[in-house]
Amino acid sequence: MADEGYFPRGHSVLRRVHSERAVGLLYGQRALLIGSLHPLNFTGTLLSTRDPERPFARLVHTAHYFETVMFGTRAEADTILERVHALHGQVHGELPEAAGPWPAGTPYSATDPALMLWTVAVSFDSAEALYEQLVRPLSDEEREAFWSDYVLFGELFGIPEGYAPATYADFRAYWRERLASDELHLTDTARRFAPRVTLELPLPPERRPGLEALNLLLLGTVPADIRRRFGIPWGPAREAAFRAGSLAVRHSRPLVPRRVRRGSNRASFDLVAATERRWIKQGRDHLRSPVARPSAASGERREVAS
Repeated sequence: MADEGYFPRGHSVLRRVHSERAVGLLYGQRALLIGSLHPLNFTGTLLSTRDPERPFARLVHTAHYFETVMFGTRAEADTILERVHALHGQVHGELPEAAGPWPAGTPYSATDPALMLWTVAVSFDSAEALYEQLVRPLSDEEREAFWSDYVLFGELFGIPEGYAPATYADFRAYWRERLASDELHLTDTARRFAPRVTLELPLPPERRPGLEALNLLLLGTVPADIRRRFGIPWGPAREAAFRAGSLAVRHSRPLVPRRVRRGSNRASFDLVAATERRWIKQGRDHLRSPVARPSAASGERREVAS
């Protein structure tokens, strides 16, 4: 039998959901936006970025890794997982300044099970929300199987066995508690940076007209409270456009060839990375990761970002 990896075709709900290109294109950006509400997760990611000039390159690498684990053979997935485990072992440090309930000096680590679970949770919630909005609602049984797949996905990346919520209902209880928790705090840096990296993808001119529509579909699935935290404008007109747009996507789906609506998004990810490289080569103003550096004049920390 062919090696179809950890999430075999025809059996895995995770594979079915993430094989929808509309989901694969948008869930990572939505997860990044919501995930940035956790200061330890957001700060640790920023401070471990090796090339702050190219934030989208890092996102593309992550997207490639995730797709390989989701769609690749076990051998292909294991190769990526070994690489990720080695990288995660190098990501640790302390908050350079206070962030809500987290005092300066609070340690963070990419191998912290709580932070790993938060990363898996924002990805799962985003994939589920987009699939149900743009494709169809999942049944109770499918939701349970989908979360079970995601538990395995998290464990492959290092979450200890038994640490994640055991059932879909347990996950939803965890998710509600997390979103209401004081531990989530939107830093000034995240407020400015996360929406831009979510919504301002580097794309060639011929692709940019569709970006506004994609952003509308993405933002419409984000909880209203989170949009308000980021100061993202939303009102009846945008809500109506979102509802009409998502309905059009669902109704037109049967008319779209399967090879177009399902499959890997690797080509689209690579296009984003290539456009970012081209913009940098051209000296074009583009999005850079904010990097905290000490001010020579006062010893205080300041941000450097475009």
